[in-house]
Amino acid sequence: MDDLSPLWISLKVAGVSLFFTFFTGVIAAWAVKGLKKGKNILDAVLSLPLVLPPTVLGFLLLVAFGKNSPLGRLLSDMDISVIFTFKGAVIASFLSSFPVMYKTVRGAFDQVDEELTDAAKTYGYGRAGILFKVMVPISWPGIISGAVLSFARSLGEFGATIMVAGNLKGKTRTMSIAVYTAVQAGDRELAFKWVIIILMISFIILFLMNTIMSRQYSTEGR
Repeated sequence: MDDLSPLWISLKVAGVSLFFTFFTGVIAAWAVKGLKKGKNILDAVLSLPLVLPPTVLGFLLLVAFGKNSPLGRLLSDMDISVIFTFKGAVIASFLSSFPVMYKTVRGAFDQVDEELTDAAKTYGYGRAGILFKVMVPISWPGIISGAVLSFARSLGEFGATIMVAGNLKGKTRTMSIAVYTAVQAGDRELAFKWVIIILMISFIILFLMNTIMSRQYSTEGR
């Protein structure tokens, strides 16, 4: 297996996607938690990509960024291409992994004792201060878990990515797409090699996450 570009492309796509997923997931979880009305509706909207078939998500992205859409025409006028590009792969990966980050962080925030946030308010902290001084430090294990799981989700993304970014060798062909391509070509040996690589990376990611979390909780328990 001489061509390792799907590995590097997958890691780059997942890494760039995680950068945006991390911050938007934390902010979205905090914003929804503070809502008084419409919380369930917004939560459902933000979580929707988690239950949508990847092909449906990919189709919606094609419609949104296609040349016939207002957004597509605007981007075209700015000489920005999304369809069949690395940017398209990142967007598909981001939308697929964002709900994982959001739901995990939201769950971590919900576990924080409200007495702590109430106490922070009495000391004059605003919402931003409570988020960064109270919620994030306490919820850090959950935030890290969400980030790791989001990264792993991005590595395994297939349906939306192949519809939006295509299957361009050396440009948008990720490991998941490489498995599909090898199977379509009848090269089961190559497909099996990529499957092994994906399994190894996924195992290492989850093992490291469990190790970090166990150490974190053991330290807090002292």
